[in-house]
Amino acid sequence: MEIIENKRFDEERALYGREEITVKKCRFDGPRDGESAFKESARVSAEGCYFNLRYPFWHCENVRIVDSEMTGLCRAALWYTRDATLERTLMHGIKALRECDGVKISECDIRSPEFGWRSRNIDVIDTAAAGEYFMFEARGIKLKNLALDGKYSFQYVEGGIIEDSVLNTKDAFWHAKDVTVRDSVINGEYLGWYSENLTLERCIIKGTQPFCYCRGLKLVDCRMEGCDLSFEKSEVEAAVLSEIDSVKNPKHGRICAKGYKEIILDVKTECELLTF
Repeated sequence: MEIIENKRFDEERALYGREEITVKKCRFDGPRDGESAFKESARVSAEGCYFNLRYPFWHCENVRIVDSEMTGLCRAALWYTRDATLERTLMHGIKALRECDGVKISECDIRSPEFGWRSRNIDVIDTAAAGEYFMFEARGIKLKNLALDGKYSFQYVEGGIIEDSVLNTKDAFWHAKDVTVRDSVINGEYLGWYSENLTLERCIIKGTQPFCYCRGLKLVDCRMEGCDLSFEKSEVEAAVLSEIDSVKNPKHGRICAKGYKEIILDVKTECELLTF
């Protein structure tokens, strides 16, 4: 494998189509402002590098990026790329990951609006992330120990497992399908509307009007805080270990909670409301 160290690249497609290459402590930055440094490349490793130019990894395969920085000017860093690993890397450009397949991210810092759109088989562990529409229309995600500061996260996600995470996000999981969240804190508003087969196990759920118009919703040994007007028009099976502020017109199923501050039933319901 060819090794390139301590070089600066700023020309267009600087290393286009290269294979079996390692770059160490290189800078992709400069007055020529060239983009697409590694486009169409394969079996590429970047170690301790600085990326300050656009579109560095498009249509690549077998990419490894470690201990590196992608600045706010490094927009759309990985698109249409397969089998990538990112470790201890700053991903701070908008749209940093899109339409990718088979990406593993660990110990990274993500500050990227529109991150992860329409990507598949994305694993994220021990990572902090911030950005609007996080993982929009992604498929097959596995997230563990994620600290997320987002808005409108996980919309239209299909197939996913999230564990041991803290999700501060508004309007999360709208239209999500076949997603399980375990041992996590979800702090937001209007959680899970229009979702299908959304399951939450041992989670703490905070915020107004959660879980409306859901199908196949399951809550297992969860706690709810500040959750008013919950479960409207939803099909739900829920075991809630705390009191619920209010429940409004659940459609079908069973809710068992420690108690209810308010129950609003102004339409016909086929949902049982029980207490422990």
